[in-house]
Amino acid sequence: MSENPTTTRTTDTDSLISANLPLVGHVVREMLARVPAHVRRDELFSAGSEALVAAAHAYDAGRGVPFPAYAAVRVRGALLDELRGQDWASRSVRGKVRKLESARDAFVAQHGRVPTDAELAAALETDVRTVVSIRDDVQRSFVVSLQSVVSEGPEASEMVIPDDRATPEDLIVERERVGYLRDAVEVLPERLRVVVEEYYFNNRPMAEIAERLGVTESRVSQLRAEATALLREGINSQLDPERVSSGDKPDGCAARRRASYYAAVAAQGTLRTRLAKTTAQGVPVDMSA
Repeated sequence: MSENPTTTRTTDTDSLISANLPLVGHVVREMLARVPAHVRRDELFSAGSEALVAAAHAYDAGRGVPFPAYAAVRVRGALLDELRGQDWASRSVRGKVRKLESARDAFVAQHGRVPTDAELAAALETDVRTVVSIRDDVQRSFVVSLQSVVSEGPEASEMVIPDDRATPEDLIVERERVGYLRDAVEVLPERLRVVVEEYYFNNRPMAEIAERLGVTESRVSQLRAEATALLREGINSQLDPERVSSGDKPDGCAARRRASYYAAVAAQGTLRTRLAKTTAQGVPVDMSA
């Protein structure tokens, strides 16, 4: 009995979806790194998963484009549509949020921890009530700069498959960057590592993480911001040292802790082990398997 072409097509499509589901999580993590901390991961992941399914059904191998590359474009486009659909913040709110986030990042770089509302208010030369009001505005809006996630140029508003593929050297550099990220997560202080792994890798809600750690959801949010800043500096210390913040006193406790963390990231693996954390196409490997 001959095999039913429809059944074969369905099986192939299901295999593409199953094999490339980690790609959705990877693209979502990339996007989350470029948007404010309040952006809901589950909403982006849902939109990305739907795009992956649509991509699997529409994929034509005869075009000569690897499915992961094709799917990544479709997933990123879906995430951008999701962001555009929810971004209603006024220009004045955007400006206030930028100032608030700049003040917070500067404080983290200088002190190695997330500031309190009172410390943010002092940095902005305002009162705590104003800081809280800005944060409330953020929660009611979806503030994102699309210029940070799409390339500039006449085709910036269109998600198209580029004619020029990344060179093997470019792919190796990107795979090494992902490997450094995994290493940097593994050597985070325990509480920060738990927050990052549970929130970003295991897609756990903040309420569950807070219950596990015995803290409030607000504290989990602070730990997440602190971990994100430390991860960024840890990766930059290996790949782009000129971008590492120099705000700490060279002989201060915070500077010594950060230097110790940078050294731990460097010693955590080798080029071989870092590349092993992605496939040959650059898709992150599930390290929990």
